Amino acid sequence: MTADISALIEQGRASLGIELGSTRIKACLIGPNAEVLATGSHEWENVYADKLWTYSLDAVWSGLQAAYAELVANVHEQYGVTPERYAAMGVSAMMHGYLAFDADGELLAPFRTWRNTNTGVAAAELTELLGVNIPLRWSIAHLHQAVVDAEPHVPEVRFLTTLAGYVHWKLTGEKVLGVGDASGMFPIDSATRDYDAELVARYDGLAAGRVPALTDLLPEVLVAGAAAGSLTENGARLLDPTGTLRPGIPFAPPEGDAGTGMVATGAVAPRTGNVSAGTSIFAMVVLERPLSEVHHELDLVTTPSGDAVAMVHCNNGASELAAWANMFTAFSAAAGVPQTPDATYAALFSAALEGEADAGGLLAYNHLAGEPIAGLDEGRPLVVRTPDSRLTLPNFMRAQLYGVFGTLALGMAVLHAEGVGLDKMYAHGGMFRTAGVAQRFLAAALDAPVAVAETASEGGAWGMAVLAAYVADGAGRDLDTYLAEVVFADAPITTADPDPADVAGFSAYLDRYRAGLAVEAAAVASL
Repeated sequence: MTADISALIEQGRASLGIELGSTRIKACLIGPNAEVLATGSHEWENVYADKLWTYSLDAVWSGLQAAYAELVANVHEQYGVTPERYAAMGVSAMMHGYLAFDADGELLAPFRTWRNTNTGVAAAELTELLGVNIPLRWSIAHLHQAVVDAEPHVPEVRFLTTLAGYVHWKLTGEKVLGVGDASGMFPIDSATRDYDAELVARYDGLAAGRVPALTDLLPEVLVAGAAAGSLTENGARLLDPTGTLRPGIPFAPPEGDAGTGMVATGAVAPRTGNVSAGTSIFAMVVLERPLSEVHHELDLVTTPSGDAVAMVHCNNGASELAAWANMFTAFSAAAGVPQTPDATYAALFSAALEGEADAGGLLAYNHLAGEPIAGLDEGRPLVVRTPDSRLTLPNFMRAQLYGVFGTLALGMAVLHAEGVGLDKMYAHGGMFRTAGVAQRFLAAALDAPVAVAETASEGGAWGMAVLAAYVADGAGRDLDTYLAEVVFADAPITTADPDPADVAGFSAYLDRYRAGLAVEAAAVASL
């Protein structure tokens, strides 16, 4: 078997996906049936500078090189070969934000990530102008806020893209973007699979004389499976300074982490949805019909094929949970019985199963950053309890896990009120690696079955590798058919149905959570 895989890699028949997440850059190599062959990763973290969340472009490239080098080392250790080419490859990254370049391709302002909430004036004006919800983190909101603030660099802007679009551009020379990622820059018309022409004209009228026409600024939109250029000589050296990687490898359209999450869970058809849990947490539900009205809690984006999706995006996911887990890991070392991080998570998650259904009256807010759905411009992580609450480790951990899903549940309630049909929700992300815990609590929060595949912990990098393999497949199948026939045909999937006691317990927790948001707001104002 190892010899067969070695030959497959040497012959360039494996596909590579790379994803730049909020805290980790990950590379994933897969075989023809989407089986994981090797991975590599690099930890990184955003920086809060001049009141804005950012990453330096130097950190982007050093991180990409480190993640790729680790993948190559992993391949060599397992199979005794060093990959020089791939069937196809692709890049995905956290969506939205602001990367603006001048006519010479020079960055005009530090990268502004999705996490920034300084675009309130622009988002409100654009929502009214365009008649669709424009969230604070969307690229058009960042651009227009810079226009409204008359920032000195605005007259020089000649190209605007996302992080995935930027990396793809530097690796291939192509200024393109997958439709799913593009739908977080500017509204997409699902009939044309392109930017909504009428809404583009409205914005051009508003911003005339201050920035060029949007069609000149934004990347070209491509759907899943389309050819998106190939690795250039310079791009190969950027990713692999050793010079081993060969140019000419075909690329999939660059996508956002929401799109790769849909692919990683096989949720790209109507009445399916997925939840991706990481630094942020979001739910995607593929729509059968348009929503009846505009909701500030819901973004309208698309699948990588361009079908309409309602997105509930929460800025805060599992970071606060991870901070508590890290503290318990440190405590175990201080107590002389050191535990690995995985062992700590397993112990804490198992304890949560023993907690009371409503977490014993405890509340946990995971708001490290602002949270528009909760009405918060800034975040203040809190643990709140009343004198009669039961502070135990099981209740504490259940409250923390419920807290990850709290704001998400507020947004999903809006979808439920719209009568949106959902047969099953799929979940992926590292917090689902401990079987039967986060999955069970998410089922309670959504009051719907939640499915998790064995590949769930591989997340978006695996999803991007699948999109690359879809380009290499070239069989003319639509994406949903390809996922069903090739990727998930024999994939082990476990499904958790909502437990009535958990559903009632989470509902009681959410009532307190909603009421306690006033405490969060007071903390923001006071601290």
